[in-house]
Amino acid sequence: MEEVRIAIVGMGIGKANARGFLNTPRARIVALCDIDEERMHKLATELKIPEPLAFYTDYREMCRDRSIDAVFVGTPNQLHVPVALEAVRNDKHVLVTKPLADAVAPARDLVAAAEAAGVVNMMSLSTRFSRETQIVGAMAARGELGEVYYARARSVRRSGIPHWSPGFVQKGGGAFRDMGVHVLDAAWWMMGMPQPVSAVAVAGAKFGPRGIGYFDYKPQPALAQQYAADDYAGGFIRFANGAGLQVESFWAAHQPDDFQIELFGTEAGVRCYNPLTVYRTIAGTPVDSTFHIPKDWEGVWNAIAAHFVECILDGVPCQAPLRHGLIVQEMMEAVLESAETGREVALSW
Repeated sequence: MEEVRIAIVGMGIGKANARGFLNTPRARIVALCDIDEERMHKLATELKIPEPLAFYTDYREMCRDRSIDAVFVGTPNQLHVPVALEAVRNDKHVLVTKPLADAVAPARDLVAAAEAAGVVNMMSLSTRFSRETQIVGAMAARGELGEVYYARARSVRRSGIPHWSPGFVQKGGGAFRDMGVHVLDAAWWMMGMPQPVSAVAVAGAKFGPRGIGYFDYKPQPALAQQYAADDYAGGFIRFANGAGLQVESFWAAHQPDDFQIELFGTEAGVRCYNPLTVYRTIAGTPVDSTFHIPKDWEGVWNAIAAHFVECILDGVPCQAPLRHGLIVQEMMEAVLESAETGREVALSW
């Protein structure tokens, strides 16, 4: 195989991932799949995807297409597993947007099937593959931070409840699975992926059900009536090595927008974003080093696509397999379960 023939499912986040594949020399987009035919043709025209290009409205039919080697899954959370499972059953490599699923049980089923099939299976994680996260992760892996014993991770919007798909606010959606997953995954990865043992949390919906706090600042009564998820969650995760992670996600709040991960190490501490700052003590004197890294979202999607293709064609070990997504899913669901029950929830590795 000299190239990977890709199908894109879902024209929302699929657009960014499609751009990444178009910028990857050994990848070729050969099919698009969405329930809305107009969206597919619009995307194909906007991105100037070369012909020949197949269009599908049924992902099952698409997965039977033998001209497709790999599938990107960019549907609402509730459909990640059905689409990815169908791809795996047809011996196709899979790249799945976050989160892996809408619950733990289907996530486990997908990981088991993908690993048994022997296909390349990978999460598409824009925060983990960002330049700042990769730099800090490499520093931590080299031991420059010492023992990372604590972290704080948060993603806060003042008014940012998504309104373009009911899947966001229905059961299996929510702020924590939509936004919290980004900072949870990146923080856990930079900490060295320690074994989670328990979670305690609070969560709820204070804005969305009232028809306020949405992206366009206008009430969305039809959408609000379907609200069955969280628009905020805050939790604390304990790990087997004694480390702890405080994680917060707010779709709407009377607070300014904020996106940040802070790592506490015995040799150095880090604020990862806006800008990346490293805090050390040298010769008894506090020393702060600030790195202004230009935002490069195109570079993030290019990196994800390039790595996926390398894993398929070159046998490179995957840096973000679906199993990582499963562990993050288990932490997310423990946070939400703790919030619902009012009790600490134990996690098994």
